[in-house]
Amino acid sequence: MHDHDNSERLASYADVLASELPDTWTRTHLTADAKNDLAELTNRIWDLDLVAASLAEHPLQQAAVLSRPDGAQLVLIDRHDERDGFLLAAVAPSALPDEAYRAVPEPNGIALTDDPFLGADQVAGDLLVRYDRALAQVRHNALDGIQPSQPNRVVLAWQPDGSVAAAPADDRAGNILATHGFVQDPHSGIYRLDGKDTQAQARALREIGPRLEALGIGTALQHPTARTAPTSAPASMPPAPAPGRAQFPVSSRR
Repeated sequence: MHDHDNSERLASYADVLASELPDTWTRTHLTADAKNDLAELTNRIWDLDLVAASLAEHPLQQAAVLSRPDGAQLVLIDRHDERDGFLLAAVAPSALPDEAYRAVPEPNGIALTDDPFLGADQVAGDLLVRYDRALAQVRHNALDGIQPSQPNRVVLAWQPDGSVAAAPADDRAGNILATHGFVQDPHSGIYRLDGKDTQAQARALREIGPRLEALGIGTALQHPTARTAPTSAPASMPPAPAPGRAQFPVSSRR
C-alpha cells in the first residue's frame, strides 16, 4: 500500500472514530512533513507499554490527533505488524509539572480493530475510562495546595506571588471569575487573578462575592502559612483552613 493510501486510511479512520466517541472530538492529521510536531507529540504520548514499544522501533511518520474541548487528546498511529487496525494512545497535558504525575498510572494505549465503529466501543469502554481517571488525578495534583471548590462554595487561595487562585466546580462560578479578571489555565482549569494592581485585585474580590451569592454560591479565602491577606480583602470571605496534601512516591512518565 502506498504512503498516500496509508495516510488516507488513517485520516478516514480517525474521522469516523472521532464522530463515534462520547462527547465532541476534532481531528488533526500530522504528516511526515510536520517533523517538529511529531517529535513533540511523541514526547507527550502517555504510555509505557504497547505504544511505547512500537515507537521505540518505528518513530512517528504520521499521526491523527483527536482533541476534546477540555484539553484531552488521543493519538491514532499505524501498526507495524501483520495485523490490520491501528494503535491509539492517550496524550499527556503539556502544561502540567512533572510532580503532578506522581503515583498516577499511565493510561496505556490499546490496539484497535480495523472497524472504526467497533474501535470506538473499545475506546469508550477502556482507554477513555482510564484516561479520564488519570487526567482528573494529575489535574488535581497540579492544584498544588489549592483547595478544590464545591458547586455551592468557591475557595479563593492567596499565592506566594501575590495572585489569587481558584478551581471552581462549574462554569457558573468560572464565568463570574473570568468577568472580574481571573484568567483560566486551559490544562489545569485553575483561575488566577494577578496581584500587580492590588487595588484592582481587591475591588474584584469585593465584587465577585455578591455575584456568587446571588447564585447560591458561597466564598472562602484561603491563606498560605507565610502570607497575610491585604486589609482591603472582602470581610465576607472568611479564611478557610489550608487542606493537608498527601505525599506520593515519584513515578516516571514518558
